[in-house]
Amino acid sequence: MPDRHDSAVRGLAEACRIGDVAALRTALHADAVAVCDGGGSVPAVLGAIHGAADVADLVAGVLCGQPGTELTVEAVNGRAGLALRRGGRAIAVIAVRAAGARVATVWIVLNPAKLTGWHRR
Repeated sequence: MPDRHDSAVRGLAEACRIGDVAALRTALHADAVAVCDGGGSVPAVLGAIHGAADVADLVAGVLCGQPGTELTVEAVNGRAGLALRRGGRAIAVIAVRAAGARVATVWIVLNPAKLTGWHRR
């Protein structure tokens, strides 16, 4: 039986890859929450974002349709998560908590100082 967490993350990734905000909303729990960490080095939303519609808009803006990027499903904190890279350099790493078959919490790390270990050589 496929792991629900992994399936939820893969659904989120696929919606990002095709740039479908409606599919992002469907992949998210109605009470989804997102938090960004820009570390003051890059623009990032301050505070938590609540609700599937607003979280979908945030995720779309950060992960979808960025030219020259690659979005992959990878182990993040021991569970399936996402990594966004441009030219082998990580520009975002996303940890996820699923509730059932949907993504409930999204932590988006954008802080370059925290992404160096994610760069591909």
